[in-house]
Amino acid sequence: MNDVDALELTHALAGVDIGGTKIAVVLVDDAGRILARGEVAAPASSGGDAMVDAAAGLVAGLAAGAPVRAVGVGAAGVVDHRTGEIRAASELFHDWAGFPLGERLSARLDAPVRVENDVNAFLLGEVAWGAAREADVLGVMLGTGVGGAVVLDGVLRHGPHGAAGEIGHTPGYSDVRCTCGQVGHLETIASGTSIGRRYVERTGRTVDAVRVAEYARGGDPDAKAVFDDAGRALALACATASGIVEVGTAVIGGGVARSWDLLQPSIERTLRTDAPISGVPLRIVPGMLGGDAVALGAASVARNHLHAPVL
Repeated sequence: MNDVDALELTHALAGVDIGGTKIAVVLVDDAGRILARGEVAAPASSGGDAMVDAAAGLVAGLAAGAPVRAVGVGAAGVVDHRTGEIRAASELFHDWAGFPLGERLSARLDAPVRVENDVNAFLLGEVAWGAAREADVLGVMLGTGVGGAVVLDGVLRHGPHGAAGEIGHTPGYSDVRCTCGQVGHLETIASGTSIGRRYVERTGRTVDAVRVAEYARGGDPDAKAVFDDAGRALALACATASGIVEVGTAVIGGGVARSWDLLQPSIERTLRTDAPISGVPLRIVPGMLGGDAVALGAASVARNHLHAPVL
């Protein structure tokens, strides 16, 4: 490392993306320029303290002994953004629900830590440094499930119970039971899991969403139909949200968004027939930050906290 690099790292912000399979970290400057990045396997089955050890070790290693100014975390699960506690989490995470993530990580790194839900962090990253630099924007992540977040008047809306923007669990899209136990949610059509499942239902061939995308690009009509259905449902959900809170842009991330070429045709068709009543065109666009989106969004949370702490 040269002297310039060392000087930059002493002023770095850390963004941490904590998921069920990996922990990713970026160190950035105030402009969002990535100074260092890395990832490690997430010891999700070993408990919260093991996750903190892994995250703190990765941050410290990338910083090469230099203190970071602040740390932001985008974490899977329901997060109390005021306290940094994980309020609820999937069964993939041992000892995660109720875990004081912000407090423990702050103690390990001797730096202020702010914790957000990972989908909120994704949207904040795209607003700060990516595809959605507007004051009113919806974020949707299409992965194993479907998550959502919303920024209005330039402010991330958490809602009184932290569930604002949860578009993935809005009903009316199918007659299939959702992972949450209810029926017909957007997640049953547009998640990676549902894309694979719906292809199996049509063909009897058991494959994942990545392979379904390959088949669709090769001209398989069943695969194309599954992605058409997903794109239409996604567009309808975004148009509904736009009609309620008048967001002008929806930015889409997550693994399924890598198949944007397959989603886009049905999204555009749907927006021509089911446009927001305002008459103002709704933009539905893929995110620009790719796999760094959550970590960069977490870094933006850290930056914002330094300038305007959230109480």
